[in-house]
Amino acid sequence: MFSMPDHKFKYLLPACIIVTVTAGCASNVPELIRKSPAGNIEISEVQKNPEGFIGSSVRWGGNIVAVDNFKTHTLVEILGRPLSESGEPDESAKASGRFLAKVSGFLDPEEYPKGRLLSVTGKLSVNIRKPVGEYLYDYPVIEAEARYLWPEVEPYYP
Repeated sequence: MFSMPDHKFKYLLPACIIVTVTAGCASNVPELIRKSPAGNIEISEVQKNPEGFIGSSVRWGGNIVAVDNFKTHTLVEILGRPLSESGEPDESAKASGRFLAKVSGFLDPEEYPKGRLLSVTGKLSVNIRKPVGEYLYDYPVIEAEARYLWPEVEPYYP
């Protein structure tokens, strides 16, 4: 009878769990987030020529900075990061600028806390200028068609 040495098994089981969890998470990501729209419009391009990109489809994501609720919609301020092919923001990459995601309805700031990773896809509308400290910043605005709040990854220590 074949038996696996115990020292190898203790690494095999966590690896299988990680693969299973990762595959399960990927299947929950909306297709609009998993698929990048044609072209690769950067946040900085839109800030320089906002009128030239109104109505363009984008898929951006990054770290949540703030959540502001209004009567009919929520504005989520996001510090943009490059996205993987599946649409997940790369938290270790350099920030690519800030943008706002306009989402219909109410988003609870406790469920969308500062720092969490969020990906959004939709069409660009007019920029909004608002302060970051004393600096006036031009925020591209996405009229969100789909969004995905990425699960927090718990560190694994064998």
